[in-house]
Amino acid sequence: MDPVTLTTDRLRMRAVGPADADAVYAAAQDPESRRWISSFPSPYLREHAEAFIGVVARGWADDSEYHFGLFLPDGALAGMLGVMRRGPGAAEVGFWATREHRGRGYMTEAALAAARWAFTDVSVDRLEWRAEVGNLPSRAVAERVGFTMEGTLRAAVAHRGVRRDSWVGSLLPSDLGLTPTAPYLAAPDPAATT
Repeated sequence: MDPVTLTTDRLRMRAVGPADADAVYAAAQDPESRRWISSFPSPYLREHAEAFIGVVARGWADDSEYHFGLFLPDGALAGMLGVMRRGPGAAEVGFWATREHRGRGYMTEAALAAARWAFTDVSVDRLEWRAEVGNLPSRAVAERVGFTMEGTLRAAVAHRGVRRDSWVGSLLPSDLGLTPTAPYLAAPDPAATT
């Protein structure tokens, strides 16, 4: 798939390219981001930013993952968001905000736009969010978007050689008033059958 650009009221969401390597590198220096993102090398070098940009290009090209840089009207990078395929009709969303742009609602705006896009343009019927237990800002974004918290996965994240628990939540097209591509038959409520 060719990379797409999404726009929201305040953001331009597009694939990052070689010209964005310095911005990605600078943003990844934030210790708070490195604390929660298990895929961030530490130390994070400029070559890691360049390698990530290659991952972005390959993900779009092979239709396996779609990463968006979140850019403000002045061109500043406010964060990154990725939608990664996890099987037929299923994907996972991950995101991080730059230190100077946290707490302004940009990530909620971007996650909602990406979810709508995934449901309508990529035939996703289940979007999962996961975060290491304790990452309250990420959970707050997921809850504002409308994710249903489904539980805690024990030892689900490997973070710098240590297994950690992870929260998991899901968002379905119907949660946003959209029609799924495949029918959904929810499990019966056990309390209703007694």
